[in-house]
Amino acid sequence: MRTWLKGNQCQGILMKRLSLLLICLITIILTGCKSEKADVKKIKDLEFTVVEDADVPEELMSLITEKKAEAFKMTFKSEDYLYIIVGYGAKPTGGYSIAVNEVFLTSNAIYFDTDLIGPEEAESVSEVVTHPYIVVKTEKIDKRVVFK
Repeated sequence: MRTWLKGNQCQGILMKRLSLLLICLITIILTGCKSEKADVKKIKDLEFTVVEDADVPEELMSLITEKKAEAFKMTFKSEDYLYIIVGYGAKPTGGYSIAVNEVFLTSNAIYFDTDLIGPEEAESVSEVVTHPYIVVKTEKIDKRVVFK
Protein backbone atom coordinates (compact mmCIF):
# COMPACT_ATOMS: atom_id res chain seq x y z
CA MET A 1 0.00 0.00 0.00
CA ARG A 2 1.38 3.39 -0.97
CA THR A 3 1.09 6.46 1.19
CA TRP A 4 0.42 9.64 -0.67
CA LEU A 5 1.63 12.90 0.77
CA LYS A 6 0.00 16.23 0.25
CA GLY A 7 2.01 19.04 -1.43
CA ASN A 8 2.60 20.86 1.87
CA GLN A 9 3.94 17.68 3.50
CA CYS A 10 6.40 17.10 0.62
CA GLN A 11 7.61 20.67 0.86
CA GLY A 12 8.08 20.33 4.61
CA ILE A 13 10.16 17.17 4.26
CA LEU A 14 12.20 18.70 1.45
CA MET A 15 12.86 21.87 3.50
CA LYS A 16 13.97 19.78 6.51
CA ARG A 17 16.40 17.80 4.34
CA LEU A 18 17.78 20.94 2.70
CA SER A 19 18.19 22.61 6.09
CA LEU A 20 20.04 19.56 7.44
CA LEU A 21 22.28 19.50 4.36
CA LEU A 22 23.02 23.21 4.73
CA ILE A 23 23.90 22.80 8.42
CA CYS A 24 26.23 19.91 7.56
CA LEU A 25 27.98 21.95 4.84
CA ILE A 26 28.45 24.95 7.10
CA THR A 27 29.86 22.73 9.85
CA ILE A 28 32.32 21.11 7.43
CA ILE A 29 33.43 24.48 6.07
CA LEU A 30 33.88 26.06 9.49
CA THR A 31 35.76 23.14 10.99
CA GLY A 32 37.85 22.70 7.86
CA CYS A 33 39.09 26.30 7.89
CA LYS A 34 41.55 26.17 10.74
CA SER A 35 42.93 29.51 11.81
CA GLU A 36 46.51 29.32 12.99
CA LYS A 37 47.47 31.97 15.50
CA ALA A 38 50.65 33.74 14.60
CA ASP A 39 53.49 33.44 17.06
CA VAL A 40 55.22 36.81 17.38
CA LYS A 41 58.07 35.67 19.62
CA LYS A 42 61.22 36.39 17.63
CA ILE A 43 63.58 33.44 17.19
CA LYS A 44 66.10 35.37 15.13
CA ASP A 45 66.49 38.30 12.76
CA LEU A 46 66.80 37.25 9.14
CA GLU A 47 69.52 38.58 6.90
CA PHE A 48 68.14 40.17 3.76
CA THR A 49 69.10 42.15 0.71
CA VAL A 50 67.07 44.89 -0.94
CA VAL A 51 66.98 43.88 -4.60
CA GLU A 52 67.43 46.47 -7.36
CA ASP A 53 65.06 46.25 -10.34
CA ALA A 54 67.80 44.93 -12.63
CA ASP A 55 68.34 41.94 -10.31
CA VAL A 56 64.68 41.00 -9.79
CA PRO A 57 63.79 37.71 -11.52
CA GLU A 58 61.94 38.37 -14.79
CA GLU A 59 58.81 36.45 -13.75
CA LEU A 60 58.59 38.39 -10.49
CA MET A 61 59.11 41.72 -12.26
CA SER A 62 56.15 40.91 -14.53
CA LEU A 63 53.95 40.29 -11.47
CA ILE A 64 55.07 43.55 -9.86
CA THR A 65 54.35 45.49 -13.06
CA GLU A 66 50.82 44.03 -13.12
CA LYS A 67 50.10 44.89 -9.48
CA LYS A 68 51.99 48.13 -8.79
CA ALA A 69 49.13 50.56 -9.51
CA GLU A 70 47.42 49.39 -6.28
CA ALA A 71 48.91 48.61 -2.87
CA PHE A 72 50.00 44.97 -2.65
CA LYS A 73 51.93 42.45 -0.55
CA MET A 74 53.25 39.19 -1.91
CA THR A 75 55.97 36.58 -1.79
CA PHE A 76 57.84 34.79 -4.54
CA LYS A 77 60.07 31.74 -4.26
CA SER A 78 62.88 30.90 -6.62
CA GLU A 79 65.03 27.79 -6.40
CA ASP A 80 67.35 29.45 -3.90
CA TYR A 81 65.61 32.46 -2.34
CA LEU A 82 62.42 33.84 -0.86
CA TYR A 83 61.46 37.27 -2.18
CA ILE A 84 59.16 39.44 -0.07
CA ILE A 85 57.53 42.34 -1.87
CA VAL A 86 55.45 45.29 -0.68
CA GLY A 87 54.03 47.92 -3.01
CA TYR A 88 52.32 51.11 -1.88
CA GLY A 89 50.32 51.85 -5.02
CA ALA A 90 50.28 55.01 -7.12
CA LYS A 91 51.63 58.19 -5.53
CA PRO A 92 51.25 61.65 -7.09
CA THR A 93 54.95 62.57 -7.03
CA GLY A 94 58.44 61.18 -6.73
CA GLY A 95 60.50 61.37 -3.55
CA TYR A 96 59.09 58.34 -1.75
CA SER A 97 61.23 55.70 -0.11
CA ILE A 98 60.54 52.55 1.87
CA ALA A 99 62.17 51.61 5.17
CA VAL A 100 62.49 47.97 6.21
CA ASN A 101 61.90 47.98 9.96
CA GLU A 102 62.12 44.26 10.70
CA VAL A 103 62.52 40.88 9.05
CA PHE A 104 62.48 38.11 11.61
CA LEU A 105 61.65 34.46 12.10
CA THR A 106 59.20 33.02 14.64
CA SER A 107 58.26 29.40 15.26
CA ASN A 108 55.59 29.47 12.55
CA ALA A 109 56.13 32.54 10.35
CA ILE A 110 58.40 35.21 8.93
CA TYR A 111 57.49 38.75 9.99
CA PHE A 112 58.10 41.58 7.56
CA ASP A 113 57.54 45.21 8.53
CA THR A 114 58.03 48.25 6.29
CA ASP A 115 57.05 51.91 6.27
CA LEU A 116 56.52 54.27 3.37
CA ILE A 117 58.41 57.51 3.81
CA GLY A 118 57.05 60.49 1.90
CA PRO A 119 59.01 63.38 0.51
CA GLU A 120 59.95 66.26 2.80
CA GLU A 121 57.83 69.39 2.39
CA ALA A 122 60.78 71.44 1.16
CA GLU A 123 62.13 68.63 -1.02
CA SER A 124 62.08 69.13 -4.77
CA VAL A 125 60.32 66.13 -6.32
CA SER A 126 59.27 65.11 -9.79
CA GLU A 127 55.64 65.86 -10.54
CA VAL A 128 54.94 62.46 -12.04
CA VAL A 129 52.96 59.51 -10.70
CA THR A 130 55.26 56.93 -9.10
CA HIS A 131 54.67 53.43 -7.74
CA PRO A 132 56.97 52.83 -4.76
CA TYR A 133 57.65 49.19 -3.93
CA ILE A 134 60.41 47.19 -2.33
CA VAL A 135 61.75 43.73 -3.11
CA VAL A 136 63.67 41.96 -0.37
CA LYS A 137 65.56 38.70 -0.86
CA THR A 138 66.26 36.33 2.02
CA GLU A 139 67.02 32.67 2.55
CA LYS A 140 64.36 30.28 1.30
CA ILE A 141 62.32 29.24 4.33
CA ASP A 142 59.09 27.29 4.03
CA LYS A 143 56.98 29.44 6.35
CA ARG A 144 54.21 31.91 5.69
CA VAL A 145 55.03 35.61 5.69
CA VAL A 146 53.14 37.95 7.99
CA PHE A 147 53.15 41.55 6.80
CA LYS A 148 52.99 44.15 9.57
